[in-house]
Amino acid sequence: MLVSGKTRIYGIVGNPVWHSLSPYMHNAAFREYEMDCIYVAFPARSARCVVDSVRCFGVCGLSITAPFKEEILEYLDSADESCEMIGAVNTIKYERGEVEGINTDWIGAANALGKKINPGEKRCLVVGAGGTARAVVYGLKRKGAEIMVVNRTVEKAESLGRDFDVSYGSLNEIAKFNPEILINTTPVGMEPRCGESLVPGEILSSVSVVMDVVYKPRRTRLLEDALRAGCRIVEGLEMLLEQGVAQFEWWTGRKAPRKSMAESIGLAGDEQ
Repeated sequence: MLVSGKTRIYGIVGNPVWHSLSPYMHNAAFREYEMDCIYVAFPARSARCVVDSVRCFGVCGLSITAPFKEEILEYLDSADESCEMIGAVNTIKYERGEVEGINTDWIGAANALGKKINPGEKRCLVVGAGGTARAVVYGLKRKGAEIMVVNRTVEKAESLGRDFDVSYGSLNEIAKFNPEILINTTPVGMEPRCGESLVPGEILSSVSVVMDVVYKPRRTRLLEDALRAGCRIVEGLEMLLEQGVAQFEWWTGRKAPRKSMAESIGLAGDEQ
């Protein structure tokens, strides 16, 4: 890829951000279309300096990751309804002198899950009550799912439950809900905490689909337990791909090259 003075700059901002797979995915998409664009990782100190830098240097678009997803909202010129409901932004673009934000996490979760099962009117259990959980619940609500949120800190589950008018409880109430779909939105199971899971394996035998937003490792303890129990699984990489597809299409107005993007992050090359 030849970088010139005309190259359009995109990237991902967070702290830390070195581990992200997004540069592989988006640069693969730019190469596919032979676009004069580059996507890089930017470690940052604050959400305000991110937006100031976008304005100063004319960065075309950014993926926003922890710890800036919530804080950055107050510095944008505009944000869509999903950002206001979720309370977080994961994608911004700079256009016509304004910085605009959207959230594609909920799209990524809903589309990845939708390839395995239609969550409409299904009993969906969301483990965790952070920003990712809020995005997942927002997407599930749009699909008409029956939702329960459980968390180690019940107060956080209660807050999320009230915001979205869904049921909530503690982790030890997982079995009581008898879910058809279970989604882990916590970092438990992620490197270096491989081998851990918040979900007792014995409850999975009655679950149809299990999804984990963690993608390193690709097969978490939860997903391995789910496979042994006969569940269909949705990997974190599938959500990463779907939210990235939505980002690319919003930034460029072009249909995302799914196959190239999937292959760049290690997914089977069967995306169309």
